[in-house]
Amino acid sequence: MLTIAAPEELRALVRDRAKAGARVGFVPTMGYLHEGHLALVAEAQRQADVVVMSIFVNPLQFGPTEDFASYPRDPGRDTQRAQQAGVDLLWMPAREQMYPASPAVTVAPGPVGAILEGAVRPGHFAGVLTVVSKLFAIVDPDVAVFGRKDAQQAALVRMMIRDLSLRVRLIVAPTVRAHDGLALSSRNIYLTTEQRAQALALPRALA
Repeated sequence: MLTIAAPEELRALVRDRAKAGARVGFVPTMGYLHEGHLALVAEAQRQADVVVMSIFVNPLQFGPTEDFASYPRDPGRDTQRAQQAGVDLLWMPAREQMYPASPAVTVAPGPVGAILEGAVRPGHFAGVLTVVSKLFAIVDPDVAVFGRKDAQQAALVRMMIRDLSLRVRLIVAPTVRAHDGLALSSRNIYLTTEQRAQALALPRALA
């Protein structure tokens, strides 16, 4: 596995492999990898010859009172888990490598981005679509794999691909759950025992 920071280096490495005939699969993440992320890697491996994983905690999708500063990060552990999972290219850009000092252009999610999660997190999905569009532009994958857990996000990415005529094919993989039924998430470490029990009410009600 190669670990890369610079977007230009990553782009060149992917381009070389694509020119050699390899299909490129892409798994974008914000790190603190768990079995759900690794399931996305496994799906990308089934669909492509080369798997690229990005780890980037995207500041644009966090509101001013949200947890950007405290979002769980462990790059050493993530690197080890990615390598064990068979990731070919691990891309971990810095903030300044992804965004200019004063970015002027974002991707607007439209009405679908203003309901459900978007209604309580204004600006969140504009940040998500902006970073995903940049990631797609740099990686230029044949296939990108997202998780079904973030259903609204996946729907908006699908709409963006359609509306902007992007060539990538989106695969939405099944949600991976813990033994008690809770969907795996990097933020689950925030939950107290009581909060985790409360969170389990939803999957049990839907079962």
